[in-house]
Amino acid sequence: QVQLVESGGGLVQAGGSLRLSCVASGIIFRINAMAWYRQAPGKQRELVADITSGGSNTNYADSVKGRFTISRDNAKNTVYLQMNSLKPEDTAVYYCNSAARSLDWGQGTQVTVSS
Repeated sequence: QVQLVESGGGLVQAGGSLRLSCVASGIIFRINAMAWYRQAPGKQRELVADITSGGSNTNYADSVKGRFTISRDNAKNTVYLQMNSLKPEDTAVYYCNSAARSLDWGQGTQVTVSS
């Protein structure tokens, strides 16, 4: 059974930082390109960043480029999202999934950035 468990969200002031983690089980993690997504209230879920299976290539949404960093540890079946210089518009529920969105979604982790 596939399970994705996100953690690390919270309430932070604008300009602050958070590090999100997502632990995957029930899949051969190391062969999956992975991604972080987010969904703000009243908006569609959007891609934030993705990373290839080996971690050598990454891509970012323009809105987070230069502020967020995606990484992974295949030995720990974990993908991370380091978020710096947070803005109120980054407020959303953050989810991880494969880059193809092929896995069952987890519960996500709430990130709230106050101005």
